Amino acid sequence: MTFVPETTDFTLSPYTGLTRESWLEAARYLMEFVFKNIKDMDSPMVLPRQDYTVSYPNDSTPPWKVRAEYFEGLTRTFFIAAPLIREDPRITLNGFSLREYYKKQILKSVTPGDECYVLSYEEMHRQYGEGNPYAHYQQTVETCALVICLDICREAIWESYTREERDRIAGFLAEYAKSPTVPQNWRLFNMLDYGFLYKYGYPIDEDIMRDHAQAILQYYAGDGWYRDGYGFDYYSCWAFNTYTAFWNEWYGYEKEPYLAAKFEEYSNELMKTYPHHFDRDGFTNMWGRSGIYRFAATSAFDANCMMRNPTLDPGLARRIASGSLLQFLGREDFLYKGIPTLGFYKQFLPLVQSYSCAASPYWMGKAFLCLCLPPEHPFWSSKEHNGFWERMEKEEVRTLSLDGPGLCVTNHAASGITEMRTGKVSCDKEDLHKIWNYAKLAYNTKFPWEASNHIEYDSQQYTVLEKATGNVLKANATLWHGERGGILYRRQFCGYRASGESCWLTAFNLADFSVPYGLLRVDKLRTCRNPIEITLGSYGFPDQGQSVTGIQEREKNGFKAIVLKGRDFTGKEKQLAMTIFDGWDSLEIQRSTGTNPDSDQSIVLVAKTRREKLYGYEKYCLISQVITKESHEDFSEEELFPIREIQYTDKENCGGYGPIRIHLISGSIRTVDYTAMEGRLVV
Repeated sequence: MTFVPETTDFTLSPYTGLTRESWLEAARYLMEFVFKNIKDMDSPMVLPRQDYTVSYPNDSTPPWKVRAEYFEGLTRTFFIAAPLIREDPRITLNGFSLREYYKKQILKSVTPGDECYVLSYEEMHRQYGEGNPYAHYQQTVETCALVICLDICREAIWESYTREERDRIAGFLAEYAKSPTVPQNWRLFNMLDYGFLYKYGYPIDEDIMRDHAQAILQYYAGDGWYRDGYGFDYYSCWAFNTYTAFWNEWYGYEKEPYLAAKFEEYSNELMKTYPHHFDRDGFTNMWGRSGIYRFAATSAFDANCMMRNPTLDPGLARRIASGSLLQFLGREDFLYKGIPTLGFYKQFLPLVQSYSCAASPYWMGKAFLCLCLPPEHPFWSSKEHNGFWERMEKEEVRTLSLDGPGLCVTNHAASGITEMRTGKVSCDKEDLHKIWNYAKLAYNTKFPWEASNHIEYDSQQYTVLEKATGNVLKANATLWHGERGGILYRRQFCGYRASGESCWLTAFNLADFSVPYGLLRVDKLRTCRNPIEITLGSYGFPDQGQSVTGIQEREKNGFKAIVLKGRDFTGKEKQLAMTIFDGWDSLEIQRSTGTNPDSDQSIVLVAKTRREKLYGYEKYCLISQVITKESHEDFSEEELFPIREIQYTDKENCGGYGPIRIHLISGSIRTVDYTAMEGRLVV
């Protein structure tokens, strides 16, 4: 079953047809399924799931976190329920009054002795955190969702409590607000707890509030992005750039005007480039941890509308938000027993973290914050449009390189696809989950990242086999240099570790540039240990069966290409081609099972080569291309083989030193020069 809106308006919303009423229907659609899984008004919000090994609770889950499942289910579904209750306090779904259910369950969750009590911080710490003065708990996260939603439907629920009941909830919140938290986006949870209490007349510790707020400000990296702990991902948008808007309204504008002004400034800075991160259909890229939150990435648009001086383009913002909503709600595999899967589309364990439970995906409910904007707000009243996409030429490519977060985003007019290249990435070499989420060479809105159960290759990854030791190394750190002359320069280390000198690690100097349907790579190998074998995979390609996936091999002037044609789970036409130009020995087809978020079966095209001599002047440059589109219209010969000539500086044509000039059939010349990369590499 998929979501099909009953109300559409293709005059106001020519791309998606979705209106504010359509969004209300989508919210009711999701919540109707939720309440089909709840027994009665006294039952906690515990939802069905397919996995009981990675997600919690499982056999290794501590008792306090079993209670956290109750709270997470309650507060995260509240993100979607609260706007519905605000719109219609009498709303009933599947026989449940939403207002009465949430009102009752919130009170039960903070009441000692109740079967649904989720434990105060002090009680939990006394039982489970003894000996750790800095212990923190999942409940802190959920208190933030609770206060946002209580404020959204304050007249229907918060103000209907007795004074004693409000005080009980406030006391519970105050404990979490003042207690230890994780020193990254979690500080915002404490800030919003205190902000809510301040707004509703309860005393707070303003020094603690100020300390958290200044710390959040220091995580700002530029271009609207904040560094969240170890790196950059959508937490910058669905946490930093969303929660600060509430904090400004509740507390910051009045009490901390300097900090509030900065948070607003950074939100507006994000709006300058954030629309480019989505593709022509409004699709969200599968990138970074917590991909199960899906279209929550669009909540940064909603939050910008809450600032006093927002700068977003409302018609473009709604088009993206609606497109991303349909990206997921329009798929049959999105729900399991009516509940969003622990995956990006279907259930997909390589994406799932141990901190997730069945209700975790409802973090996506932040996207429904737009329903708190009145019907006359420009977000709803402006005509939907596609912004810069409408002004691009047929095969135009637009690339934005953001030095702050180390992100490069490319919009392809020819295909409508958006690709992202990341930098400033450092992962433990054993942490494949993090490597897949952050350290891929590129991320594609229509070809989501593929995991790998094959040690010898990975999609959009270099893999190195050291023949002498048998060690298999994957690129687990990406350093950012930036863009020069239309070429993005980065460096990837394989088997990177903080201890030891980097000169002992196999590395690749990455240099890539966009072509109409994808990216062309001119990468240089740096190694101190030969012999080695090197592989490079394409994007994963959904394979619905050999009968519907066409494979074609092509060759021209010694260059080799393989073209795949098929369809994704929804039946959409897909096409992918990989070409190897120089430095590679072969291009092969590898089939896989259970590694693709769209299809149970998948294909990765894999380039292979080896270097045998310990020291010897051999081919250093590895030149390849991956292009994609959502149609079966053949790639032209020029698109498959866009290089006319590769001109090296060294007479051996190995690329050991000096610039490399790539003469394209189109007539343009791209000059790749790794000189002085060392001086500007950052992580």
